[in-house]
Amino acid sequence: MIVVVGLSHKTAPIAVRERLAVQRDALPALYERLLADPAIGEAVVLSTCNRVEVYAAPPRGGSLEAASRETISALAAIGGDAIAMHLGRKEGVDAVRHLFRVASSLDSLVVGEPQILGQLKDAIELARENKALGQTLGKAMLRAVRVGKRARSETAIGEGQVSVSSVAVDLAQEIFGDLAGRKAALVGAGEMAEAAAKLLAKAGAKIIVLNRSPARAKALAADVCGEPRPMTDLERTLGEVDIAIASTSSPTPVITVNLVKRVRKVRRGKSLFLIDIAVPRDVEPAVNDIDGVYLYDVDDLSQIVAQSLEGRAAEAARAEAIVEEEARAFEHWTLERELTPTIVGLFNRTRAVLLAELERSFSGRLKHLGAAEKEALLVMVDAATNKLLHAPVTRLKELAGDARAEGYVEAVHDLFDLSAISAISLDGDGSAIDGAITLTAAGTNGKAHAPAQASSAGSPSTASRASPSPRGIAGAKDLG
Repeated sequence: MIVVVGLSHKTAPIAVRERLAVQRDALPALYERLLADPAIGEAVVLSTCNRVEVYAAPPRGGSLEAASRETISALAAIGGDAIAMHLGRKEGVDAVRHLFRVASSLDSLVVGEPQILGQLKDAIELARENKALGQTLGKAMLRAVRVGKRARSETAIGEGQVSVSSVAVDLAQEIFGDLAGRKAALVGAGEMAEAAAKLLAKAGAKIIVLNRSPARAKALAADVCGEPRPMTDLERTLGEVDIAIASTSSPTPVITVNLVKRVRKVRRGKSLFLIDIAVPRDVEPAVNDIDGVYLYDVDDLSQIVAQSLEGRAAEAARAEAIVEEEARAFEHWTLERELTPTIVGLFNRTRAVLLAELERSFSGRLKHLGAAEKEALLVMVDAATNKLLHAPVTRLKELAGDARAEGYVEAVHDLFDLSAISAISLDGDGSAIDGAITLTAAGTNGKAHAPAQASSAGSPSTASRASPSPRGIAGAKDLG
């Protein structure tokens, strides 16, 4: 199945998270490192202001444990060994469940926030561009997007204004009571700044937008009847405003202690409130030690977030139920897909033995039979194979989702010597195609034949006889 390794606002403070923050331009190098390791066959990196997580799948037959270990190593190379103690990891269905919770915003700082689904889609596309997305992880990611959409459409988890930006504006309103006429600066003009700008404008604040791109600053300012300024005007702007919300993508702080000390002189004792919702942080933490300056970062928003959760607890529970249902369905699909080669091998092995014995009889005591009689016996071999294996194959398929499945599969391989099974090709939705065994609905009286596998004891005439294939292996279909 898959593994996930990483950290989030729930497992590590911002001082640790910002050490692992991976900028977009650094992702190709991370993908190259991950995929260069033989323990990792597929990978998706999800890097947001509140989490950095790597979802990975081992190559076919690979170990989840090895994939986890090597993913931890790759992340430690970025953030240093000190982050290792903060890294969480999940494997198998637990990793799938975590992915689905993330997509549903159940694991977000603000439960119900809508940005995470778009961020996940971007991460999937980047993984695809870096040729890091294969069948297993691709299926899991597409299912995660569907789960996220289900959570939003079938529950009211996203009702109202729920995002890091909305919580930042709520904090500003809590501080000032009424924002009408207050001056607010947006340092950065990205997606979170845009959301904050609209909320500030709705509350009546006068907005100044600063950004390294003058065109972007101008466009956002125009949307909220604000004033655009270049980032070089940051010091002047901080001297004028009541509150500043910082959300740039800078890898280093843009509001430093020295800058704020200079600003304090022109403010003449007037308090300055800074809300930093960027990771890595835009404001040096020591700024909070300066008299009259009050700094809040994303970790300080937890109290308001807790209040917002109370009204959505019931909806969150409904979304959790959707996640659990989908996680179990994905686990079932994965395990049935893994059983396919075993079922194919079991049918091929059994039929090859029966055909070999029949061929010897055709050359001996049954050599007097005509073509029609021989054909009838070949049909009987197919029917006997289906009847003989119907019970064990049905039992194997029922074990999908059972912790004992792996042990049963290993036992079948050992008992029937299936080590030489050829690889099975699977199409995009997980259905078995090339070389798949076809079963009758009841596994008894039908005439659906198993494709013959050549045997040293069998003749070309019987071992290569074409068989109709009306249906794929039961249970190997797309789950939807």
